[in-house]
Amino acid sequence: MKDIFVLMEHRRGELREVSLELLSGAAGLGGTVVAVLLGSGADDFAAKAAGLADKVLYVDDPMFENYNAEAYQKALSALIKEHGPGLVLMGHTGHGVDLAPALAVELGAPLVTDITGLEMDGDKPKPVRQYYGGKLDAHMVLKDADLYILTVREATFQAAEPSKSGEVVKVANPVSEDISYRKFVEYVEPEVGEVDITQSALLVGVGRGIREDKNLPLLEELASALGADLAASRAVVDAGWLPADRQVGISGKTVKPKLYLAVGISGAFQHVTGMKGSEFIVAINKDPDAPIFGIAQVGIVDDLLKVVPALTEKIKELKG
Repeated sequence: MKDIFVLMEHRRGELREVSLELLSGAAGLGGTVVAVLLGSGADDFAAKAAGLADKVLYVDDPMFENYNAEAYQKALSALIKEHGPGLVLMGHTGHGVDLAPALAVELGAPLVTDITGLEMDGDKPKPVRQYYGGKLDAHMVLKDADLYILTVREATFQAAEPSKSGEVVKVANPVSEDISYRKFVEYVEPEVGEVDITQSALLVGVGRGIREDKNLPLLEELASALGADLAASRAVVDAGWLPADRQVGISGKTVKPKLYLAVGISGAFQHVTGMKGSEFIVAINKDPDAPIFGIAQVGIVDDLLKVVPALTEKIKELKG
């Protein structure tokens, strides 16, 4: 089987978790896993990638201190042509969505974006993609090609503990021209609100199933009893019941608490993408077919307006 290239994504001095997830997922596909790191003074990132990859191709150049789609495309294209991998994986993130289509067009490679599962049939990938809000899994059949490019949804794979000692190979920057027509300017981050849910150990996620905002105090009391913070689905934020900095999902924040208690959340993939990396998931929903039960370790099928008060009282009782 040909090599598998995995693009390492970094931002503001940190290697993104999705890169480690992809290295871990690629390890189960059968080929030699090659981490491709474009960075500047990023030896620590190279060492971290080497713990999950068979080899690290590291281009160390000030050009790659920050992400630039033009520079990345030119460098990746050159490395792909030189080393001939059969598969390129990158996260379905702002970087991946920006870079992958242009790279695929340049190289004439089949492209599948936002995949949620992956197997291999020899050198040909068999990706899974979701449709209709996560209600349908499509197992895709791709045409024969020498190279395939896939973007993978965050949290599709679990990042494993480092167990390899891959060789770190520093390679010269294959991009010789100055790319002045497109450049990085600055990062603009949203202000952190009263609570930073990305750092919360316990979260109670509130969905449209609470029906109206007058029921929100029931969830606040449950969160207080647990010592948890409140998070929300997009529907709750759009309704104005909780602020935007509490939103979990593709258009919100990615959280990985020890406990995620999903109350009245159906489990559309937009929300699940942001929380399925949680260590333990409990779901309360009156719809037994709600997709959230597919990822929950514990599911309660009942009216949340009956379950939540009873659960709150039991927690208070156990805490004495």
